[in-house]
Formats: sequence, C-alpha cells, structure tokens
Amino acid sequence: MKHFLVVLLSLLSAICVAQTSLKFPDGKKSLIVLTYDDALNSHLDIAIPQLDKANLKGTFFLNVPAEKQISRWREAAKKGHELGNHTVFHPCESSKFPADPHYHAEKYTVGNIVREIAAMNKILCAIDGKLMHSYAYPCGETEVGGKSYIDSLRKTGFVRYARGIGFNPIITDLKGIDPLNVPCMGFSTNGPASEILNFVKQVQEKKGMGVLIFHGIGGDYLQATAEAHQELVNYLQNHKDIWVATFEEAMNYMTESGK
Repeated sequence: MKHFLVVLLSLLSAICVAQTSLKFPDGKKSLIVLTYDDALNSHLDIAIPQLDKANLKGTFFLNVPAEKQISRWREAAKKGHELGNHTVFHPCESSKFPADPHYHAEKYTVGNIVREIAAMNKILCAIDGKLMHSYAYPCGETEVGGKSYIDSLRKTGFVRYARGIGFNPIITDLKGIDPLNVPCMGFSTNGPASEILNFVKQVQEKKGMGVLIFHGIGGDYLQATAEAHQELVNYLQNHKDIWVATFEEAMNYMTESGK
C-alpha cells in the first residue's frame, strides 16, 4: 500500500509539473533573454552589430546616454532592440559601486528612486517614443536607504516588469515569479564562452526561460569578451528551437499565456 501511494504521488507530481511548465510560441522549446546594462559604448560598437548580423534582439538598460550617442540608441530601438530604464544616476550601495556620494543608495529615499525612475522614463521616451519601459535595479539592489522599493514601484505603475538578479535564474514555472523582480544570470569577467553556453544549455534542458545579464562586451568593464559574445550569438542563431526575445516581449507573452 505504501509503495502504491509513493507511485501515485510521483505520478501526480509529474502531472502538476507538466501543467505548469512554460509554453513558447511557434514550437520553440526554451526562451533566452539577452540584457545589457549601463548604456556602454561597447554595446553600440560590438554587441548590437553582432546581434543585428544574426537578426537577434537584445534589451539594453540605459542610464542617461552620452549626447553624441543618442542617435545611435534611437537607431537601435528602430531595429527592434528594447531600451530599458536603469535610472538616471545608477545609485548603488557605496561598498559595491564607486560613485559620487550623492548617488549612494543608502542616502536615497524610496521617493528619490521612484522619481528618478519616472524621470528616466521620460528621457527614454524622447529617444524611442515609448511611454512605458522595463526596469533593471542598479547593482541588482531592490533597496534604498535600507528599505525595499519594489512595492512602491509597483503602485506607481511606472514599469510593468523589472529584472532583479541571480536567484533561481532558470525559470520553469511562473508561480512565485514577481514580474517586478525577475531573476537573471551573470557571468565572470572575461570568462570563457563555455560558461555562458553551459547556462543556455541548462535552460534548454529544463525547457525554461533564462535571462542573461552583461555589462561590457569586448571593452568597458565587467566585460565578456567579444569572442565569447559572438559564440553565444552563433549558438542562438543556430538553435532554432530557442526563442530569443526582448525582456518586455518575453514578459508580455509569459504573463498573458500564464493567465
């Protein structure tokens, strides 16, 4: 009898997993989202040209870009890349990110950060014409002044989706996933392409969703090499069973299909 109950529970568990597994459009079996932070020159010079050549789209979370680069970011948006909100001044805890002391996260209030996100949305709108933008927490920090601002941000309606940082980075079930704190996966500086590809392959095996985070590509800081990024692009281009979507596109589809 005990053995029968164990088997029955296993079968029921398998059924539940099947019912809650993610579904993707056009017969795709997994989902990869490529995200890039901080409006870096290497995004414009290396990452976007590599993506464009492979007809892949990425999400670029911008702080205020240099004036001379605005036209290039506008062109990237016209090509289908997503421009996201990464605040105006990128406030982080002083122990994690060197910055003007005015922009240390411990000195911000929730009101400060929310107003800054609203201001950045307006700046982005002037670049891409969109009123709403996805958001990425600077340094992955969801607190300022020792207080979480996730719920305050949610109440404003300024953003629908926000990328958090690397906890449980392979999503196989939307239950428990807060659209204002979506996990992601980062990689070691100048690490081998195999490190990135191994994560993508794990996402494939689990038929899930994986959000990748990059900073510099072949330059700037916290960089992935241009060669490693190109290997990733080649892999995604050659594996047609992977859906490569922008963060907003992926979250729109996943939240709608999960209803």
